[in-house]
Amino acid sequence: MSAQVSVTATARLHLGFLDMNGGLGRKFGGLGLSLDSPVTRLTLTRTDENQVEGPEQARAAELLARAQAALAPGVAHRLTIHEAIPAHSGFGSGTQLALAVTAALRRLEDLPQDAAADAALLSRGARSGLGAGLFATGGLVVDGGRGPLTRTPPVIARAEFPEEWRVLLVSDPTAVGLHGADEREAFVALPPSSAEESGELCRLVLMQALPALAERELAPFGAAVARIQEVVGDYFAPRQGGRRFTSAKVEAAIGRLTREGATGGGQTSWGPTGFAFVESEAAARALLARLGPEASADGLEISMHKGLNRGARVDAVYARIA
Repeated sequence: MSAQVSVTATARLHLGFLDMNGGLGRKFGGLGLSLDSPVTRLTLTRTDENQVEGPEQARAAELLARAQAALAPGVAHRLTIHEAIPAHSGFGSGTQLALAVTAALRRLEDLPQDAAADAALLSRGARSGLGAGLFATGGLVVDGGRGPLTRTPPVIARAEFPEEWRVLLVSDPTAVGLHGADEREAFVALPPSSAEESGELCRLVLMQALPALAERELAPFGAAVARIQEVVGDYFAPRQGGRRFTSAKVEAAIGRLTREGATGGGQTSWGPTGFAFVESEAAARALLARLGPEASADGLEISMHKGLNRGARVDAVYARIA
């Protein structure tokens, strides 16, 4: 049995839902990408009574208690959160924290890993299987949405994200993405999309975005993501002040990035974080040098990231037997 387990889970981008119509019996579906940062990093050990410390302490304590009740009843643990993905920024922080806690518990207690089951156990992924899929494998994944009997929406496709491409993120520290009860109410209130819109989105993924990744062609990939973002952004605009973006400042900055050579600009989930893609680190650094000062003057932060083609790291340290 392990003496201590460390887990590092990374942020993800939600690039858009695919079917808000549901006419075929499944709804949502989505396209998502793992990033190299920001990360949630935690350690778990056995102890005499539960102890939780670090950022997201209250949420982590609740997640640990629920996971213990199902997977390791009667056992106490010390959970330390060393870093946490920023909450309500569009990075899937809650799901990654939940899955990191359960992955650590499973490894510590010698149980098989099962991210999809853990997502259902901890009530994550009500509409999306991207968090569980990306936690397990990284890369870019497509989930097949929720049907009548679905527990966690299944991953139906995965692709490697080109190592040389870079992702530029635009963050607005003054804005917060829709979450909690407001998010749930929004999904109830929004009407179904048209079958034609859903058909276009699925075609963009199957016949443009995924083939472009396979052939490492940034322009068609970016064009597909940009169009997905337009359609999805218009659908959710009534809950975002009539805009495709939660933050008007982020929307303007993404517009500047795409005019200067980036592609595939959009907003991850409910934002407020925006993203765009470039073909190389050199191109990303050139854009940062040109547009970074202007963004800072607007109170924004622009950062460079890589896609991550592996899942979360789960590392165990074993006790030495004398």
